[in-house]
Amino acid sequence: MSIRMNRKVKRPSPDFSTLASETIAVRAGTRRTQEFQEHSEALFLTSSFCFDSAELAQDGFAHAEQGFIYSRFTNPTVSMFQDRLAALEGGEFCIATASGMAAILTTAMAHLQAGDHVICSRSVFGATIQLFSTILGKFGVSTTYVDLADAKAWQNAVLPNTRLFYLETPSNPLTDIADIKAISKIAKKANALFAVDNCFCTPALQKPLSLGADVVIHSATKYLDGQGRVLGGAIVGSKEFIMGKVFPYVRTAGPTLSAFNAWVFLKGLETLDLRMKQQSANALALAQWLEKQPNVERVYYPGLKSHPQHNLAMRQQKLGGAILSFVLKGAKQASFRLINQTRLCSITANLGDTRTTITHPATTTHSRVSPEARKAAGISDGLVRIAVGLENVNDLIRDLKAGLKSSG
Repeated sequence: MSIRMNRKVKRPSPDFSTLASETIAVRAGTRRTQEFQEHSEALFLTSSFCFDSAELAQDGFAHAEQGFIYSRFTNPTVSMFQDRLAALEGGEFCIATASGMAAILTTAMAHLQAGDHVICSRSVFGATIQLFSTILGKFGVSTTYVDLADAKAWQNAVLPNTRLFYLETPSNPLTDIADIKAISKIAKKANALFAVDNCFCTPALQKPLSLGADVVIHSATKYLDGQGRVLGGAIVGSKEFIMGKVFPYVRTAGPTLSAFNAWVFLKGLETLDLRMKQQSANALALAQWLEKQPNVERVYYPGLKSHPQHNLAMRQQKLGGAILSFVLKGAKQASFRLINQTRLCSITANLGDTRTTITHPATTTHSRVSPEARKAAGISDGLVRIAVGLENVNDLIRDLKAGLKSSG
């Protein structure tokens, strides 16, 4: 039975530009159907949308970005996620994709052409290096890799055909920090698009657009979901770039985020701020404990004063984040013993989960990268990465204690 409400008075929508990020994460982007006025976001599991007349269908297809036609490129649930994330990042528009790697590929395909040049940090996810070097390289796009933290290296790598700067900050897995403002000035002078992967911090801890980036990339699979359930990606930026370049590519090529996954991400965003604060606190406590362990050579975590870019990180980020890595004495053998001895930590290369995960980057996330490239990026055989979750930090310390004793 359907009950239609007589809505004589319509309240104005809140001004989200005046609200805190915690409120935006819960409220922004919500659309309610006129008939049911549901409180929680509706899940629109449909491939297409109907029109009341041929004339309206014609108008819909002529202005596809303004309505809903086909879920390959327009869907109400996906649009709600896009609008909410854009509001959180301080961007004008957002386009969601099927995965984080799809977001990177979409950005590149929408912006680059044969003969263009990319400058990329060498401290990025291994699949990103494969994408730029192996896949885009086949189509005449060249890439130069530079030290993330060396602004002069970015400047020296600029060529007349440089069209894209790309980096992650903090980096995976060594948590190197890029000076976004400084690199932004170099990119603008070179007339190149500056894209920042904000996967590790999320807008709860860092907003690259406010620091000079042109585009923010997300693997929504990680902290935006926060519970390891679904895959997705997102691109946030100006209306000119997102709707002028990215939307036409997504409409044609179809690297589409499913409505169900978008609905899961909407629920994840509601707790993003709370999760990032607690997981960052847990990571800091664990990093401080690891620094005191005799068979740990070095700990990489931006929240530690020993981190070489600690001051920069604290200027750009609210907190240190939930990712840390450390080097064990004894290299790969010791790392494997430690990982195998844990009982709480999940042995998986994914991150951003409420459950703590542990992995050996050299043989997992960066295994397809050449040994020379891994060495240049500082990824040694003794490096272990931990994505700290929401467990009690003392339980995590006890879980690692046995492994550290075994590895020593």
